[in-house]
Parts: sequence; structure tokens; C-alpha cells
Amino acid sequence: MRLGVAAMINSQEDMTVIGQAGNVEDAVRVFQEKNPDLVLMDLRLPDASGVTAIRRIVAIAPQVRIVVLTTYEGDEDIHQALAAGAMGYIVKGMSRRALIDAVRRVQAGQKFLPSVVNDTLSSRTPASVLTQREQEVLKLMFRGKSNREIADLLQIRETTAKTHVSVVLTKLNVEDRTQAVVEGLKRGLIHL
Repeated sequence: MRLGVAAMINSQEDMTVIGQAGNVEDAVRVFQEKNPDLVLMDLRLPDASGVTAIRRIVAIAPQVRIVVLTTYEGDEDIHQALAAGAMGYIVKGMSRRALIDAVRRVQAGQKFLPSVVNDTLSSRTPASVLTQREQEVLKLMFRGKSNREIADLLQIRETTAKTHVSVVLTKLNVEDRTQAVVEGLKRGLIHL
């Protein structure tokens, strides 16, 4: 995928790919070495989330323009990437023309969010946002852990773990653990 996007960018007379990276550490290193005008960042990297790379790059150069290019459309993924400093969000599968247009717009200082991303963000309600602890509980639910196992792993009481599970179900508007995991995957709160 990365090579195809690079070829697409390089086919433009006014654009040149000056560096590529396959993980967070390399992304930060290449950014520091090359100092590009714009960064295209995938959220799915082998060593950590692309959001981590975005945060680190923005800490080095707050003025940098970053466009996320990903298959993730979960509201939490989008929210975290934008909060970290991304100015654009491109969903893989968009046309070549749309991708190039998005890059040009972000390079010009505009934000770019396709309608599917705007729709996802507009449906995000504060009540549905999980706390960090609730996200930890959801991840443990995803791993098939019982209330007792969650309590042991988080070093809390079993009744507290049960309360956290109940709150997660309520906030995700689901009735059971399986539905919570499915909804968590859809929203980008947890990943396979």
C-alpha cells in the first residue's frame, strides 16, 4: 500500500515523496532527517499506533501538516488522530483524485475530512466516550477475561470490575460483553 501511495504522490509534478517509514521510530527519525512539508501517516503500524507517531512529530514541529491515511473509521481513531494534530483524514479506498486533492488542501493549510469521517465524528457523543480505565476493561473483555480476572489484572475489587463492565455496556449502548466488543471494534476503541 505504501509504495502505491508513494507512486501516486510522485506522479504529481509538484509533489515528491522524500522519505518513508514502516514504524513509529522510523517515522520520527525520517521526519527529523528530512523535515518534510507534509506527512502521510497510517494509524496501523507494527510497533504502536500512528497516533503515537503523530504526537511525537507534532511535539518536534507543531506547524507540521499531517494527513492520516488508514482503513480505520472508528470514532475513537479519528478523534485521537485529530486531537494529536492531524489536519486531514483519508480513508483507504478513496479515489486517487480525492487523495491528491486532500493532500493539496492540507498542504494549503485547510482541514480535510471526507463525509464518512464527518458523519462518524458528528455521531460521537460525550456520554459514549470511555474513560481510560473503562477502555482497559473493554480490552480485557475483548481478551475474554472474567470479572475476577479483570479485577486481578487491574488490582481492583471484583465488584469494582463488575461496575466498570456495566458502565462500559451502558456507554456503548449494548446489552452484553460480546456486543460491547463488537461495538468497541467498530468505534476503534479496540483493535484485532
